[in-house]
Amino acid sequence: MVRYKSKGIFDTFFDNRTSLIIQYDNGDISKKEFLESNFDFVQEMNIKPFSKIDSYEKGMYNYQYYNVLAKYYNMLAKDIRRTAKHKKYYNYYRNIGNNYYHEKDKATLHLLRYLKFKNVEAYFIKMESKFLEDKLYEIVLLDYKEAIFHSKSPWLLRILKEEGVFLEEKKKSLIDDYINERY
Repeated sequence: MVRYKSKGIFDTFFDNRTSLIIQYDNGDISKKEFLESNFDFVQEMNIKPFSKIDSYEKGMYNYQYYNVLAKYYNMLAKDIRRTAKHKKYYNYYRNIGNNYYHEKDKATLHLLRYLKFKNVEAYFIKMESKFLEDKLYEIVLLDYKEAIFHSKSPWLLRILKEEGVFLEEKKKSLIDDYINERY
């Protein structure tokens, strides 16, 4: 915790996030290693999500916090399903992951409301996965670097459409290689 006090929570968090993105983009780590490193870092930071979103940084932290946990537990569930061992844990981890995905979507909405939906663009993305095709959409905060969110939530999609930020066109994801890579 000492290093966070000297550098600052958000600087430490965003520097680590950017470093992992660069390592992934350069092929130095796999998607699974990227997810595991993000999970380990969030656990090490030991900083829970913020209850009040009054800055971009807090909103982004909350989104990333829940997204990291959701993906990690989803990855554990997939690993269990592949091995066909301890099937009861598959549902257990899957439910935990789904709960974190729901929290992530709520965090996304809180951040978008804080930003008043300004300079936000959302659209369905082209997917290699037939399961995710026409379900997964991308939300981009145009004023911020690396501020790209994803969701399948129907209720969040409805709000994006009501706010007039959802485009009725399908686009290639800004992080297409990452989105379409299996782990």
